[in-house]
Amino acid sequence: MKKLVSLLLALSLALALTACGQKDTAPDTTQTDDPQTEQAEPVELIVFAAASMTETLTEIAELYKTAAPEVTITYNFDSSGKLLTQIKEGADCDLFISAAPKQMNALDGSLIGNTEKNPDGLDRIVTGSRIDLLENKVTLAVPEGNPKGIESFDQLAELLKGGDVMLAIGNSDVPVGQYTLKIFNYYGIDETAVADKLTYGNNVKEVTSQVSEAAADCGIIYATDAFSAGLTVADSATAEMCGQVIYPAAVLKGDKEDAARAFLAYLQTDAAMTVFESVGFSPAI
Repeated sequence: MKKLVSLLLALSLALALTACGQKDTAPDTTQTDDPQTEQAEPVELIVFAAASMTETLTEIAELYKTAAPEVTITYNFDSSGKLLTQIKEGADCDLFISAAPKQMNALDGSLIGNTEKNPDGLDRIVTGSRIDLLENKVTLAVPEGNPKGIESFDQLAELLKGGDVMLAIGNSDVPVGQYTLKIFNYYGIDETAVADKLTYGNNVKEVTSQVSEAAADCGIIYATDAFSAGLTVADSATAEMCGQVIYPAAVLKGDKEDAARAFLAYLQTDAAMTVFESVGFSPAI
C-alpha cells in the first residue's frame, strides 16, 4: 500500500513539473509596440519672423505638414526690432528670422564683448545654428497709376529736397527704415529737413499699405512686399546705396532646439526656396 501511495505521489509530481515546463516554454503572444509604428510626439514650434516673410512662411508651413505632421508652426510676424524686444523681455521663441543682421547680432553670444553689435551681452542663440538664409531688395514702390510719375531714386531725391512728394518709410527701429536712412545718407538727404514730407510705418507691411492706399505718393519697401501687394516697382536700391539686405536665421536656446533645427533645415530645401523665390527673395550668398 505504501509503495502504491509513493508511486501515485511521484506520478503527480512528474505531471505537475511537465505542465510547468510547457507553460514556461510556450510562445509569448503578448503584443509589443513596434517602434517604427509609434507616432512622434506633437510639437508646437514658435517662430518669430520679419513681417516681410508673412506670405511665404505661411505657405511653407502648409508644405511642412507633409514632412513633419507632428509639428505645428506658430508664427509671430512683426518688425525685427519689435521681435527682438519681445525676445529680450522673455517671450517664448524657438526660431528667429530677422530682416537684418543687426537684430540677430544682439542675441549672438559669439559677439559678447562687442558692445556695438551685442550691447547687452546676450547669449540666446544655439551655437552653430545661425545662417544667412535669404536676400531681399529695397525698392521704390508707387501706387496704382503712379500719379506723381516717379521713376527712380534719383528723381525721388530731387522731389524730396524740393518738397514735392509724400514718401512712406519705416521707423528707424525697423530694418526697412534703417535701409532707408542709408539711402538718405547716400543722397545727402537730411531726414529732419524733409520730415513734413514723410509718413512712417511700424513695419514694412504698414508702409506697403500706405502706398497701396495712395496715402503716400511712393514708399520704400522690400521687393517681396511690393510683389505680394501687386505694387509697381519704380526702382531698386543698389548695394552701394544701402548694402545687402540679408535675412539671418538662428535657433534659440530652449527645449525645442531639435525641432527648430529641422524646420530651419527645411527652409533651405528646394521646395521652400521655390516659395521664397516666387515673390523675389533669393538665397543668401
